[in-house]
Amino acid sequence: QVQLVESGGGSVQAGGSLRLSCAAFGYFYGSHCMGWFRQTLGQEREGVGAIADDGRTTYADSVKGRFTISQDNAKNTLELQMSSLKPEDTAMYYCAVRFGGYLGLRVTEFDYWGQGTQVTVSS
Repeated sequence: QVQLVESGGGSVQAGGSLRLSCAAFGYFYGSHCMGWFRQTLGQEREGVGAIADDGRTTYADSVKGRFTISQDNAKNTLELQMSSLKPEDTAMYYCAVRFGGYLGLRVTEFDYWGQGTQVTVSS
């Protein structure tokens, strides 16, 4: 069983920055992929960025150049550095993990999810 706990959300003005963290508890076996997703009320959850355990990353087009995902495999932590934030980045942000060889942003591919942390960007 894996538990994911996000932190670091909050309110910021447009153009500002925030750093989200995700602590993973439990046994990580074999290869895995960790990702950040976001969801607003009434909308489908969408992928933001993901990182494989070998360090390869992928990002949604909407955040490329502004968001950076990183992980510490020894500590089982995942982070998302968000810069040049826009009001449309406002959402609940979730951390997720998938075991096995995969690098992508498909929601249905991920096995375990955190409870989320709210990010609000005001104009």
